[in-house]
Amino acid sequence: MNRSITDDISAISRINAVPAILQVISETTGLRFAAVARVTEDSWTACAVLDRINFGLQVGGELDVTTTLCHEIHTSHETIIISKASEDLRYCDHHTPKMYGFESYISTPVFRTDGSFFGTVCALDPRPADLSEMPTVAMMESFAKLLAIQLEAEEQFEATEAALLDAQQTAELREQFIALLGHDLRNPLSSILSGAQLLIRRSKDASIAGVAEHMLTATRRASRLVDDVLDFARGRLGNGIPLQNRDCKDLHITLTHIVSEMQSAHPQRAIEADIAPLGGIRCDADRLAQLLSNLLANALVHGATDGRVHVRAAIQNERLSLSVNNQGAPIAPDRLAQLFKPYWREASNTQSGLGLGLYIANEIAASHGGGSMQVTSTAEAGTTFTFSMPTGAVLV
Repeated sequence: MNRSITDDISAISRINAVPAILQVISETTGLRFAAVARVTEDSWTACAVLDRINFGLQVGGELDVTTTLCHEIHTSHETIIISKASEDLRYCDHHTPKMYGFESYISTPVFRTDGSFFGTVCALDPRPADLSEMPTVAMMESFAKLLAIQLEAEEQFEATEAALLDAQQTAELREQFIALLGHDLRNPLSSILSGAQLLIRRSKDASIAGVAEHMLTATRRASRLVDDVLDFARGRLGNGIPLQNRDCKDLHITLTHIVSEMQSAHPQRAIEADIAPLGGIRCDADRLAQLLSNLLANALVHGATDGRVHVRAAIQNERLSLSVNNQGAPIAPDRLAQLFKPYWREASNTQSGLGLGLYIANEIAASHGGGSMQVTSTAEAGTTFTFSMPTGAVLV
């Protein structure tokens, strides 16, 4: 049995109406064996069977097509009806009724919707039966058309399913490659970072120290990009952003340090911080620091260069609220939903990074049980990203 026939049998088996069709054919005609067959130039293969006479043919069973009436059916495109083979002038001497021992027989061709021949839906019985009534033929032809429509639907579903599976496997391989590549880049970046720091400490030549400072800045930036890629790959592969669960008694100190670092890196910008004491919070402080860093970087890149960036953090109603606001042109409502997607960036004059900062911030938020990110943007209030989570959140 070749693969295409196996696929056809599988497709027929998934059509829920087939057993009912065979049941109706058997009860309407009185024929106790009914089947749907896939017919090729060489073989007749049972795809579905209803057998009440122990005919002995099961799903997957094959017959030599030359021993059947399928060539005649395929050629004529018409239903063959035999009420009593031994008295039928056309078939009384035909080898097929004699070989299989049937008196009554009906078979209707099944053509796919593209016009190609699939096979037959048929029924037979060793006993004679009156099959001459036109409603019987109409019923069989209707079932044949129904099977053709259902076959096409199944084949389209299989093709779509296969394409989706292939796309999913390709995406998983790509993301695994990204994760491995990012991991392997850590060692050489660490070596360059250490070398640059050593040059800065030991070199008395100002030009060499300047080059080393540039190397240090570039390497740190590359390291942050690698970290973003690794976090992205973990999130996309279903593992989520990894967190370290612990009780944080001084989260406000960690967040304030991030604000100071960003202010030092952007001395020309005004960053205001209103961070209340944050104790008794169960979270990953390092990841929340990363979240704040990403939100601040986004605000500094996309906010108005002459506007202030305002960071607020407080506990209200047993929830931590951390927000970053920047002034500037408002973001259109239909674009707000796109901001947390990977590789998506709001248009700006400065296109830096991979466009993963907000995506990773959102993943960090989601990894803290009950955590979420929200964004609002108006001309009056500016753009505000707000992270919120229960103070005693269970990490996921």
